[in-house]
Amino acid sequence: MLRGAHAIALDGKGRLAIPTKFRDWLREECDGQLVCTIDINHPCLLLYPLPEWEEIERKLKALSSMQPAERRLQRLLLGYASECELDGNGRVLLSAPLRQHAGLDKQVMLVGQLNKFELWSEARWLQQVADDLSVLPDTDTLGSERLRDFSL
Repeated sequence: MLRGAHAIALDGKGRLAIPTKFRDWLREECDGQLVCTIDINHPCLLLYPLPEWEEIERKLKALSSMQPAERRLQRLLLGYASECELDGNGRVLLSAPLRQHAGLDKQVMLVGQLNKFELWSEARWLQQVADDLSVLPDTDTLGSERLRDFSL
């Protein structure tokens, strides 16, 4: 499982060094092959191990290109999808359009989300965490059954 938030600096070429604790797992799980695309709901990127991304592609393929909303989703996720490979130093190169979409410059947050990573600019990540904490419902007003039954 991919978890935790990690502060990482992008180098001048737009390369991101994946934390050491994930490198061996990614090499075993997907031979270091990853796919990066945009998040359609937030100003961040999504970085998938190839097998996880292939599952997303299967779902996208099942959508209709004749339905405007489904076509838009296909266009955005597939259009921005970029293959990334771990290099010998455990880095991945992020394309300029992807970096621009997420506003990534020097300081980046790599955030594990079980089957993928989110990539945020550090400033946007801190703002997102503050926003999430400010709207997190208390236990008396939780909005869904699943959240009511969730305990830590």
